Amino acid sequence: MEDKNWTVQIHITEDGDDTRAEAVLTAQDATLGTSTVTGRGVAHRNPIDRPIPEIGDELAASRALEDLAIRLHDIASDDIVQLTGPAEA
Repeated sequence: MEDKNWTVQIHITEDGDDTRAEAVLTAQDATLGTSTVTGRGVAHRNPIDRPIPEIGDELAASRALEDLAIRLHDIASDDIVQLTGPAEA
């Protein structure tokens, strides 16, 4: 069995009270080559709250990672259906 190395980079941008994050998974596969999956997340600071950028970064990044996990799960589910056919009710 070959070792695999998947990397996730999180890119964070701030614009006023909004923080956006993208979690980009890059996977190397000997037969399929390189593939990427991207999850996105947003955090919005309430203007009456103190500006603490780390909290916005953490929230946006966690939401991007959650979105990435959902997208990856959906890809795996689609692959299973392609290989085995749809589940019967």
